[in-house]
Amino acid sequence: MNRLLNNLQPYPFERLRALLRGVEPPAALFPIAMSIGEPRHRAPACVRDAMVAALDGLSSYPPTAGGEALRRTIAGWLERRFGLPRIDPATQVLPVNGSKEALFAIAQLVVDLDPGAVRPVVLLPNPCYQVYEGAALLAGAEAVYVDPVPGGGLAPDWASVPPDTWARVQLVYVCSPGNPTGAVTPRAEWARLFELSERHGFVIAADECYSEIYPDEAAPPEGALQAAHALGYAGFPRLLVFSSLSKRSSVPGLRSGFVAGDAALIARFLLLRSYNGGAMSATVQAASLAAWADEAHVVENRRLYRAKFDAVLPRLDGPLSVSAPEGGFFLWAGVPGGDDAAFARDLYGQYNVLVLPGSYLARGVPGRNPGAGFVRLALVDGIDACVEAAERIRTFATRTAA
Repeated sequence: MNRLLNNLQPYPFERLRALLRGVEPPAALFPIAMSIGEPRHRAPACVRDAMVAALDGLSSYPPTAGGEALRRTIAGWLERRFGLPRIDPATQVLPVNGSKEALFAIAQLVVDLDPGAVRPVVLLPNPCYQVYEGAALLAGAEAVYVDPVPGGGLAPDWASVPPDTWARVQLVYVCSPGNPTGAVTPRAEWARLFELSERHGFVIAADECYSEIYPDEAAPPEGALQAAHALGYAGFPRLLVFSSLSKRSSVPGLRSGFVAGDAALIARFLLLRSYNGGAMSATVQAASLAAWADEAHVVENRRLYRAKFDAVLPRLDGPLSVSAPEGGFFLWAGVPGGDDAAFARDLYGQYNVLVLPGSYLARGVPGRNPGAGFVRLALVDGIDACVEAAERIRTFATRTAA
């Protein structure tokens, strides 16, 4: 048995189940789950229709690199969305079965355990998506957690990483818009990371699965490839972007995403995937192509999330410490009393609303966990359920603070 498995911590939802064990919520209140980021908007008709029309694709093995038509469609979407020069679909795009699989695999690709060298480091935002941590630890690297900017910031404080740590870094995970905070990486921080990557040779894995959920249609968040192009990094050296249809198109069950960027890294990633990655079926490819080719359903998706934020934020602002995120569908909310686990447990026990304690998404030392005192609320249900949940949370938080 791989001993490195012993380094893995329980997944946040396992910890949540343990926290709630034995708690009986009131049966008179219907359950509302805001704990998991699973989109529940109806899958777009164009995606469903394309998938049904391509069922014959189940009868053949698909190529690991994906079909040319899908790669070309993804490349075109990247060019339009981020104002990029030509993306080569043959060398700079790789379809994958969901970004989670690829975000895990990138550590296997990048981390080099040279017996004669110091232990490599993988940098993670703190709090973060726990897959980054698991990928780093199972690759044999040291996971180093980068806390938010002091004074209430939400984005990682990359400037706080010591020079001797940067010298050991082989991989940096960046999530923008961030999970759970919704913070978007500004151009100046991309510039800092690109310069450090150039100096030390590490790879940047930019998780952009929330990039298409944002509040202002006129101001989409900047992506990593977009920033690299603007800063003069032709060919996106040492940079890979990971994207997904799960959130953008509300099709988490499709398990479809892509990796794009540095052609040399994509070639090595394809080699790795030929051994450990499942190729995307032609049926899923057809549905994915339809999704990436259509923007109307994405605009409507954003409208639905915007309406939920507009309805929920005024109800929670005050009882909780909360503000609109720059992107994504999570609210990162400070709770009265500061005990996020107790807040989540008692909210469920008294009002049948599930939220995720922020401390479960972060790592720290006793007395210092950057997720402590927060809960993550996923506005993924319908607007009526979200409003009802906000009313229950407001009532509970007001009573808790009294």
